[in-house]
Amino acid sequence: MSRQGLLEVNDIKGAWAIIPSPSKENASDWRETNTVDVDETVRMVNMLIDGGVNGILSMGTLGECATMTWDEKKLFMSTLVETVAGRVPLFVGTLGMNTRDTIEMTKYAHDLGADGTMLGIPMWCAPSVPVAVQFYRDVAEAVPDMNIAVYANPEAFKFEFPRPFWAQVAQVRQVVTAKYLGIGQLAADLHLTKGQIKLLPIDFDYYSAARTDEFIDAFWSSGAVCGPSVSTTLRDLVVEARESGDWSKAKAFNGRLGATAAPLFPNGSFKEFSTYNIGLEKARMEAGGLIKTGPIRPPYHIVPEPYLEGARKSGSMWADIHRELTADA
Repeated sequence: MSRQGLLEVNDIKGAWAIIPSPSKENASDWRETNTVDVDETVRMVNMLIDGGVNGILSMGTLGECATMTWDEKKLFMSTLVETVAGRVPLFVGTLGMNTRDTIEMTKYAHDLGADGTMLGIPMWCAPSVPVAVQFYRDVAEAVPDMNIAVYANPEAFKFEFPRPFWAQVAQVRQVVTAKYLGIGQLAADLHLTKGQIKLLPIDFDYYSAARTDEFIDAFWSSGAVCGPSVSTTLRDLVVEARESGDWSKAKAFNGRLGATAAPLFPNGSFKEFSTYNIGLEKARMEAGGLIKTGPIRPPYHIVPEPYLEGARKSGSMWADIHRELTADA
């Protein structure tokens, strides 16, 4: 069961959890071919939906889209669709190394019942703007009833997602939202996409982004896996601030949230974080204590221990806030 059909931009609201793909005990061994932990996947999804998240993004970088086999992806997607059961919108990653494989996977996800795809750009060659835009046009033409979230990660895709890209991709009807990084270019990109694409900043940037423009009323959060109440509280405090005009509570909460980010980024570097993204996010989520993410699939299972320690500290700090919030509930 799913919602199916194209979403409107204003259907994208609130806290969207971005999730890992839980793995079995021996998943770091290249000999293993069946690594999806179905039971933990079901438990994780129900925990997030029961915790109040508004949507789920999956099978991105920390979701190990690059390391699961096609059979594993099919199992994981079907588990997600069956578990979500239309309760919130579900986007799954379907990126391949070329347009034809991407279309095949996107058609499969659509036929299963996923609401949308979180879709980056093939990155063997650094894409030009015309190549990037045409890629999204082709996928949209091939699967016309599938919603698309642009996965706008410059480090992952060798592409800066410049203004001409946003101006053109905003004309693709199926592109309804984007997983967006940073706020330095937000105002300019909003000017080009407002009303056409809901740009989702990361939770750490949501307070500032929400104050920039009222159109920003949704964000993505990998931290939600460490405790969904933190993400939903951030969401609700921004709603409250917009209604009252008093942003002091939202600002104070944002400060507490931001403090959990510092240990996650090695040497304060997003580029260094991106090199070890999967392992750092999994370590953070394990430290949150709500789910068992399982080992990292190869070849990205080698991560410096000091970096992992920082990620665990980040997850523990987030979990402390979550426990405080749920204790008061």
